[in-house]
Amino acid sequence: MNNYEQVFENNRKWVEENTARDPDFFKRLADQQNPAFLFIGCADSRVPANEIMGLQPGEVFVHRNVANLVVNTDINAQSVIEYAVGHLDVEHVVVCGHYGCGGVAAAMQPADLGLLNPWLREIRDVYRTHQEELDAIADEDARYRRLIELNIQEQCVNVIKTAVVQKTYFKTGHPIVHGWVYDVANGLLRDLNVPFKGILADIQKIYDLQVE
Repeated sequence: MNNYEQVFENNRKWVEENTARDPDFFKRLADQQNPAFLFIGCADSRVPANEIMGLQPGEVFVHRNVANLVVNTDINAQSVIEYAVGHLDVEHVVVCGHYGCGGVAAAMQPADLGLLNPWLREIRDVYRTHQEELDAIADEDARYRRLIELNIQEQCVNVIKTAVVQKTYFKTGHPIVHGWVYDVANGLLRDLNVPFKGILADIQKIYDLQVE
């Protein structure tokens, strides 16, 4: 059996295991989804959102792309945020990056990467914004890891800038936006303690949407 066929065999076993534990498992999933979390993560195959969070299908709404970016002109990411916050009423929005991120590593190189250039420029802009701090880090690996963390923080800022997050938060008290980093070397998540309320207050001074 080749790896393609193996996927369908794995799927059948997964269905059997879940229905054996809970005969109504798929019926509940089919009826509705009611996730508490929106997870915005990297497309890296080593970072499976549900598994690292210990959550089941239906408990987390997921959007992934290269280097977990939240770009204002990316209609995909913006639509996911709008739907998750405005319609699914998630309580938490998590931007989760990971150490060893290939997208961030590529952005730190001067190479011309063709179609990837405009995407990676978003990360290079993060470097430019924090250049003084990053250039002061002599160790290259430590600088790389710090850029990964700063990129997560800046993408959290981009989430907080969105109208639906601001309006929903002032109306309901959620969602709260968090920044996490996942260490592929040991499987652990770390909360970067992004100051959501402080960022929101600063953003309101500049990105004033006159929220009622």
